[in-house]
Amino acid sequence: MWLNFETFKDKVQGCWTGKNIGGVLGAPFEGKRELLDVTYYTQDLSNGPPPNDDLDLQIVWLAAVERYGRNVNASILGEYWLSYIIPNWVEYGMGKNNLRAGLMPPLSGHVDNNYKDSCGCFIRSEIWACLAPGNPQLAVRYAYEDAIVDHADEGMYGEIFFAAVQSAAFVESDKDKLVEIGLSYIPEDCAVARCVKEAQRCYKDGLPLGEMRKKVHSAAPGTFGIQPGKLADYVNSGIETGVAGFDAPENVGFTIGAWYYGGDDFGKALCHAVNCGEDTDCTAATLGALMGIISGAKALPEKWTSPLDDKIETLCIDNTSLGVFVPKTATELTDRVLRVVPSFLGVHLCDIFAEGGYAIKVLEGDALMNPPEHERLKGINGNARLKPLHINELTASSNIVRYENPAFRTAIDYHGTPFFCTGEPRKITVTLSDNGFMRQQHWTNIRFIVPAGVDVLSGSEVMLPLNYNEGDRAEVTFEFVDTSLFSGSKMEIIIDISLNGRHSSAPVKIVLMRKC
Repeated sequence: MWLNFETFKDKVQGCWTGKNIGGVLGAPFEGKRELLDVTYYTQDLSNGPPPNDDLDLQIVWLAAVERYGRNVNASILGEYWLSYIIPNWVEYGMGKNNLRAGLMPPLSGHVDNNYKDSCGCFIRSEIWACLAPGNPQLAVRYAYEDAIVDHADEGMYGEIFFAAVQSAAFVESDKDKLVEIGLSYIPEDCAVARCVKEAQRCYKDGLPLGEMRKKVHSAAPGTFGIQPGKLADYVNSGIETGVAGFDAPENVGFTIGAWYYGGDDFGKALCHAVNCGEDTDCTAATLGALMGIISGAKALPEKWTSPLDDKIETLCIDNTSLGVFVPKTATELTDRVLRVVPSFLGVHLCDIFAEGGYAIKVLEGDALMNPPEHERLKGINGNARLKPLHINELTASSNIVRYENPAFRTAIDYHGTPFFCTGEPRKITVTLSDNGFMRQQHWTNIRFIVPAGVDVLSGSEVMLPLNYNEGDRAEVTFEFVDTSLFSGSKMEIIIDISLNGRHSSAPVKIVLMRKC
């Protein structure tokens, strides 16, 4: 099935216009824990919309894609975070802090990050859906790379869920089917899935919106709506307090619940999202983008589009470094996305010679679902293997850092922590696997190079076969210990990887922090 250019353009425009509307509508009520009664904009919009962070972070990601294309990954996005994104609050600040300390994603999003389960990355899902319309299997892979820079676990699942739903929404409009598609890409028992299912159940059981709000919150209590107040103010509210920063699950649930309760009425649905309280600009903006994709910009009500006059205002982008050029309108942002899509998708998914502009090859029906993990007999010929790692494998651990080389992929397992203590042995496991591109057998050399004062208890260099067959790995675990002669607060280790008979090598630096 092919998505023609004019339809695609209208849906991308609908995405950014809807995103902008929802962010503006919800911004004044962000952080309120109560059942609200919002029916329209409450700000004075005579001078244009106020700035809001729910849209502008993705402009930075678009700039990265414009430069790096399909090669964009968490490491590159991390560099853009550090250079061009201003905020240092909660998960944003902790992710940046970890990156500055030398911790690579996904460690940067996971280590000492109380807000790893919060909402700051599910609001960034739209760019990946627009770059991979009707191809959720591709969209979620980039949503994952995005999420792990400053989030983990439930925060990451929120972005993956919405990237899948929004990508599929370019070709599918049925709510139940879209939710089923989104849920297929995240763990069945995670809190995001629990809240989404609870919102669905409440709607289908005919419960009022206020009851849905309470039940979704109770399914995974968040804390976003109690940040401004004292804990004592909420103790007798009848709603659980939750754990600090555990905010994505219920806000994802509120977004889906508002979508169901609003029917096909754009304004009503967005107001329902705001009226549930908590992270209101995130929920309304995400729902506005989703409904805008489904309807297209031309079908969005003038009542909601006219006051913003297509204008967008940014809040979080550092414009002084001249590395990111900020669009002034949703139309300009749409045009930039349209220009980069053909090179991002490549010749297999984009026909640039199609009549009326390029056309995009999209999936449909059950093909939009997360495919089962590839199951083939271990050791069998690898020619038919799926090249990318399955999304389930990617999201399984926040302690494994992955690198891609043209001939192989590397996984560095930190065994649970990036910290070390004097005299306590540590382990690091290095796993190499053929990535399916070069299609050759190799012998690989792996050297483990430590600073003075650190003893390697295992061998420090190995030579292992790396075959092309299904499931084959070259894997070694290095054990080492910080002796009393090493006094540094940070341990930097080099893992030097090379293939016999090839010119390319892949040195990897890992960083461990002293804990005791």
